[in-house]
Amino acid sequence: MSGLHPPKPFPEAARDKVSQPQLRANLRKVTHTIREKRLRAVGEVPHWEELRVLGEATKDATLANLSDRLLQLEASVKARGGQVHWARDAAEARELVARIAESHGVDELIKVKSITSDEIELNAGLAERGIHAIETDLAELIVQLSHDTPSHILVPAIHRNRAEIQALFNRELPGEGNLSDAPAELAGAARRYLRHKFLTTKMAVSGVNFAVAETGTVCVVESEGNGRMCLTLPEVLVSVMGIEKVLERWEDLAVFMELLPRSSTAERMNPYTSFWSGVTPGDGPQEFHLILLDNGRTDVLADATGRQTLRCIRCSACLNVCPVYERTGGHAYGSVYPGPIGAILTPQLLGMADKNANTLPGASSLCGACFDACPVRINIPQVLIYLRGEANEEKGVTAEALAMGAVGYAMSSGWRFEGALKLARAGQGPLVRGGEITALPGLLGGWTQSRDLKAVPPQSFREWWRQREGADG
Repeated sequence: MSGLHPPKPFPEAARDKVSQPQLRANLRKVTHTIREKRLRAVGEVPHWEELRVLGEATKDATLANLSDRLLQLEASVKARGGQVHWARDAAEARELVARIAESHGVDELIKVKSITSDEIELNAGLAERGIHAIETDLAELIVQLSHDTPSHILVPAIHRNRAEIQALFNRELPGEGNLSDAPAELAGAARRYLRHKFLTTKMAVSGVNFAVAETGTVCVVESEGNGRMCLTLPEVLVSVMGIEKVLERWEDLAVFMELLPRSSTAERMNPYTSFWSGVTPGDGPQEFHLILLDNGRTDVLADATGRQTLRCIRCSACLNVCPVYERTGGHAYGSVYPGPIGAILTPQLLGMADKNANTLPGASSLCGACFDACPVRINIPQVLIYLRGEANEEKGVTAEALAMGAVGYAMSSGWRFEGALKLARAGQGPLVRGGEITALPGLLGGWTQSRDLKAVPPQSFREWWRQREGADG
């Protein structure tokens, strides 16, 4: 996986993953556990559906005036001593972070878990400039030490089990080598390693969950406390924010402080919620930079159907209820945004001309569970169907399109439809086994790879009806 860009079409990547029983066992256990906990947490709130509607309306109101809100945010951050930078794409964002680090003579920095920084491939970009970025979230640290990539928005190392982590920490962490697989012992080893980094590193990089335009306040929510260390101890703090994360008013945060924790970690509130506004002399980082990242978001905003995708608050609830994600895992999507939300966000950010990304809208059964779980009511099935249409247009004239056109022509007339049925009945003979067609030839073989097809019956409904009417007469 490399940032946003899937290296393979989804069907090809998925075939590799579904054949790994340990991966599927890990995914099933974790997604089912989080799903059940979320249902209990949501069930405690009698006005949950009203909160979802309010969250949807709040995000839509901001997106409708996004340029004004961003300019207001820029002015508010600057008024409080911060610096604001605009990045059109991933390359500009990486360059900005690298220049800030180089201006302070930094060759090592610490990071709060940030999927936006993964989107722009920040770690690799900094490494090319001789700057080492250290992940401080436990799961992200596991992914980094194993030279792996995240497979879940909330739980990046969901595909790893304790035995794998034990072996990894014994091999990679300085001073370790005799750790058991006890979770407390593994967490203690990570804590020892990271505490030294927290206390000695000059610069930190974070993502942004929300930013308030009227006050210039930036918000990061997390569960481990590593974020609080990164946001308060270093001298320099750089936050990379997707432009859709802005809210207009301070009170707008209230609804998301209820929606996000229950939808993501199934908690009533986030263990660590950090807010800061610019720079405060003598308290926390004395230099703050906010990078506002576009990277395809304005193209998504311009699409009347697709723009609802920008409501996403990165809770990962849709991943945990998705039957496709549960069986393939995040790596099959080939992007830092996996699951149902990734299936609509990645192709829109990259453009439907991307031949691998435009296969992602097909990574769904369209069961609708993702819409029911989404705390801001993104109609993911609607966008998936829309993007499938866009992908088909991008492909142009294909054998599939010609075949569907022929089927449409046959079914548009009663006599043509009956004629087609008679031809199919006559031609199916060699393919029928026990009343079913288990293998179709050529391009049609994709249908019977995972399902059987009932044979065309000896008598159609129309023929039966005519026979019945004749007998009654």
